[in-house]
Amino acid sequence: MPATRRLKIGLSACFQHADPDRSLFTGKTLQYVEQSIAHWIMSAGAMVVMVPCPTGETARGDVTLAHYADWLDGVVLHGGADIWPGSYGEEPLRAEWLGDRVRDLYDLAVVEAFEQVGKPIFGVCRGLQLINVAFGGTLYQDIETQHPGALRHRDAATYDQNFHAVELVPGTRLASLYPSQRLARVNSIHHQAIKSLAPGFQIEAWSRPDGVPEAIRRSPARGRGYIAATQWHPEFHRHGLDTLDDSAILQDFLAACALAKARPQPGNSPLRIRDRATRLLRQALLMDRSD
Repeated sequence: MPATRRLKIGLSACFQHADPDRSLFTGKTLQYVEQSIAHWIMSAGAMVVMVPCPTGETARGDVTLAHYADWLDGVVLHGGADIWPGSYGEEPLRAEWLGDRVRDLYDLAVVEAFEQVGKPIFGVCRGLQLINVAFGGTLYQDIETQHPGALRHRDAATYDQNFHAVELVPGTRLASLYPSQRLARVNSIHHQAIKSLAPGFQIEAWSRPDGVPEAIRRSPARGRGYIAATQWHPEFHRHGLDTLDDSAILQDFLAACALAKARPQPGNSPLRIRDRATRLLRQALLMDRSD
């Protein structure tokens, strides 16, 4: 298939902030993507474009995230650093849970840009948490500390070989993609999770037996574009493993992108996500200074 007929999918950037002790690119900010998720999207024939943050100390020119949202057919927000608790109005309970304030503002601005033009958005791991925060939800800063009886959702030693069961919620879109499965096995690489669900969203899967939300989707309604996310990493599934097959999830997202491309819908972002995030950032910084 020629490039002109392929879907163009944006992939949010991960950040490594300037580090004077780094031997390569000393003192420079790096933006990058993890190859597994790029290859996952490409496996269905779509072209992947990293969406770089257009702001920063070296910024030049007039390209904005709105330009990328207008040009691309959808966007995927992928994993990485914790969400900074200030992004949802809380103070960090521990110093190691500070997260990445800069990336939060960038990712929230990406959601804002694609939401304004009605383009589909899919989130993975941190991406799910970011989407929940963007639309007014909150997070557990640490599952083991704040959710009594929880499974171990992240294990540094086993990493992507840490697994648990999820239960698909009957009647949801995700359940319809797997009509013969009620329970499935997924990888688990996170210590933060949804505490309060964003208004207008529904939970599509829970971890079992501890009941941590593992997949969400925006409830369909007139004027609302496609937004869905999983807490696990579907891109880490490999043939031969007994984890949930990722292909149906990817095809569902790409089908939404194709539909939005063929029949563009007016965008809608009444929450002004970026403005609200900036306001929370300022409030949290003021709290820091008052300590």
